[in-house]
Amino acid sequence: MKILTIGDLHGDLSQAKKLADLAEKEKVDLVIFSGDFTMGDIHTEGLIKVFKDKNLKLGLIPGNHESPATVDALASKYDAINLHEYATYFGELGIFGCGSANIGIFQLPEPDIFESLKYGFEKIKDKKKKLMVTHVHPDGTLMSRFGKVPGSSGVTKAIYELQPDIAICSHVHEAESLEEQVGKTKVINVGKEGKIIEI
Repeated sequence: MKILTIGDLHGDLSQAKKLADLAEKEKVDLVIFSGDFTMGDIHTEGLIKVFKDKNLKLGLIPGNHESPATVDALASKYDAINLHEYATYFGELGIFGCGSANIGIFQLPEPDIFESLKYGFEKIKDKKKKLMVTHVHPDGTLMSRFGKVPGSSGVTKAIYELQPDIAICSHVHEAESLEEQVGKTKVINVGKEGKIIEI
């Protein structure tokens, strides 16, 4: 499955249009936003629509800049999958996620981050391949040393205990496109430039 992953657009409609064109050109099966597509919960009109206008399947989670209610509303409006505290699957690929972060406007405590991921994982644990989607990056990693904000111990715990094949995150702009191995999981920090992954 070919997935375009995007994080931290922060209302950049021009970049969203470029990424929607890329998704169409590359014939991706799914576009996943790993949070912070708004700035302070103010949605840029048309930001999600440019993807939907190309008949792309969409998955969303909130970052620390948008509320879960905003993601609920946008998911409903654009027939997108809200992956926050939820899971879905496509054939043998299971996808589960948890948005928000441990700092910022919209926060979740670390135990809640882990429990949300565990809850979603239980729904797809029998799938051959697993993709975990978060906004915040794992603590105790190169990504957490690269940026100026702490990583999440809840995300780190989920990676080691649940062992997804791939985990995508964003949040730390300075670490965009950084990939590292954490236990058995490849962790990829995606950002506003977007990254296509195949799993």
